[in-house]
Amino acid sequence: MHFLVYDHTFDGFLSAVFHAYEYKLKAVRIMKRELFQPGMFQEAEEIFTDVEKAKRVWKRLEEILGKQAVQVLLLSFLSEEESVEIPLLEVIRIAFANPNQNVLQNYGNEHVVALQKLTKSVSRERHRMKAFVRFELLKDEIYAAKIDPDFDVLLLIKNHFKNRYQDQKWLIYDIRRNYGLFYDLEKVEVIQLDAEFSKSVRFQKEILSEKEQKYQHLWQEYFDHTNIVERKNTKLHLQHVPKRYWKYLTEKR
Repeated sequence: MHFLVYDHTFDGFLSAVFHAYEYKLKAVRIMKRELFQPGMFQEAEEIFTDVEKAKRVWKRLEEILGKQAVQVLLLSFLSEEESVEIPLLEVIRIAFANPNQNVLQNYGNEHVVALQKLTKSVSRERHRMKAFVRFELLKDEIYAAKIDPDFDVLLLIKNHFKNRYQDQKWLIYDIRRNYGLFYDLEKVEVIQLDAEFSKSVRFQKEILSEKEQKYQHLWQEYFDHTNIVERKNTKLHLQHVPKRYWKYLTEKR
């Protein structure tokens, strides 16, 4: 077995796929660098990310599968499943070997089924992040939100928030993966802040604007006064707002 070790990026994975085909490697396993543990009889090669090679692989997959269908590969990769490279590589191999077929419609293939399940989970998380992200106004007039999603969906929600909040500066920061998106009224940039920033999904009170603190206090009071205990339906409430998202909501503090 020939191991190809890459960084954790999608471009890195596609670069490894390109390398496998360029050198006609048959028995190959692609693994993230942080997960690979070298053994006595394992042949490993480190693959450096090459964006141009990654683009060539992606373009070919779009030609075979279509631009919409090929998103299944990206979404399943963003699940961060430990061995997601195995079904990804197998599906890509079948696609390249059968360019006139859409392998992603073959639900009799176990690898296709595995990717479709992961895609469904990631898509659901992306949708919920759009719904449950809560911005707080900081003293420097930036609307900021911390998120802690199960999957790496931050870049998937970028356009949604850019289009929705074009007239204000905002920051959405993934505290689990320690990177974020910052919009400066012109463009969205990927940023990385000090690790101290990622300790909690809550912002410290001292960096919140006075207006924000008053708003949160009023909202909590409103929620308490409108909550009718006799009509409480916890089961239904959890169906619409799973408990793991409560940490984002002001009224649940």
